[in-house]
Amino acid sequence: MAMRRPSLYSRSSGSRPTRDPDPVVQAAPGAAQAAPPISRRKRFGAWIKRFERPLLLVAGGLIAFGLVVAHALLAPPSRMLSQRDIDRAVLHTLSTKTMPSPEARAFEKVRQSVVRVRGMAAGKDGGPPVEESVGSGVVIVDSGVILTSLHVVREARFLRVVFFDGMESDAMEINRIPEHDLAVLRAKTIPDDLPAATLRTTGDLQHGDHVVAVGFPFGIGPSVTAGVISGFGREFRDPDGKRVLTNLIQFDAAANPGSSGGPLVTLDGEVVGIVTAILNPTSERFFVGIGFAVPIENAASGVGIHPF
Repeated sequence: MAMRRPSLYSRSSGSRPTRDPDPVVQAAPGAAQAAPPISRRKRFGAWIKRFERPLLLVAGGLIAFGLVVAHALLAPPSRMLSQRDIDRAVLHTLSTKTMPSPEARAFEKVRQSVVRVRGMAAGKDGGPPVEESVGSGVVIVDSGVILTSLHVVREARFLRVVFFDGMESDAMEINRIPEHDLAVLRAKTIPDDLPAATLRTTGDLQHGDHVVAVGFPFGIGPSVTAGVISGFGREFRDPDGKRVLTNLIQFDAAANPGSSGGPLVTLDGEVVGIVTAILNPTSERFFVGIGFAVPIENAASGVGIHPF
């Protein structure tokens, strides 16, 4: 009797044959296991961790940019300054801060170039030298070349000059200009960074221009007096009649004995003359309102340099 092959379909009473379920395929021993799938959240976290520092920098920049934009949008619009605003600011400054006068500024510009000139004589019985005459001078070359009045140094046995910082030095006369009552001195030693005064032509000066005279009247100083130019081309004859000076500048800034040789200065601090004499109808030798100065063009010619 022949055997029947098993059928893929089984029969049951009253029903259609059904297919047996697929058998479970078992992996062969030793075969590689497939990796379980990585979730999206884990992949995103790994990416964040990898680029953490650049992301922080970008985020910080965006926050800063946002703050700048917000400040610009919220800040009130700037207002253009009007002329009225500027005038108010100037008036406020003038009313709350004391400004130096033009004369003070002129003196400050020339102060370090003005020297006291001492004409010395030998002391009695071998004693120390004594001051025989006193006048003023102004440095016109920073190597220590000084202009002064000839009558200040004419009779002196030897000379000394005192600078702005109190330093005192022997000096020698290197030139004389008798027709203009001028002498040129050179100091043996000078302070560091000694400034020379700025010289200015007298060609554009006018009657009434403001000037200051700087010097050592009666040995006191440096002293500053202020006035105006009263005239040009004046002539002066000294009381003993031994000298006549011409082409002088007349001014009314106070000058007295000891002022001779000092500079006559514009309000810009520029030297236009060398004080040389005062006019006084009496023998008292005090200032009555008329002083004379040698124009700086004549003074500079004695040094052999162009003054400007």
